[in-house]
Amino acid sequence: QVQLVESGGGLVQTGGSLRLSCAASGGTFRSFTMGWFRQAPGKERELVAAISWGGSSTYYAESVKGRFTISRDNAKNTVFLQMNNLKPEDTAVYYCAKHVRILRWIGLPTHLTDFGSWGPGTQVTVSA
Repeated sequence: QVQLVESGGGLVQTGGSLRLSCAASGGTFRSFTMGWFRQAPGKERELVAAISWGGSSTYYAESVKGRFTISRDNAKNTVFLQMNNLKPEDTAVYYCAKHVRILRWIGLPTHLTDFGSWGPGTQVTVSA
């Protein structure tokens, strides 16, 4: 069973940047779509970005298009989320997760149950 651990969160001013990392261990990583989700206080967890197992396909929520970039390094079992031009509305706990089915891309809308092996999350706070 793969274990995921996020890092790279923190406090940043509006317009700033952060790079989140998600390290996978203990299982197969390279054959699965990976996703970054976020959950703000009082709101549902939402998919922010996803990347296919080989990295050839990506998905971004409308709210982050043009500002966030997802990437992965299968040799290092790591997926990244580069976040630029951050806004206060990006404040949330960010989670990475692995698709539950091998070699399967996301469906739209994406259901949280399509993903598993959730990491503990990393807090991102954007000050106005």
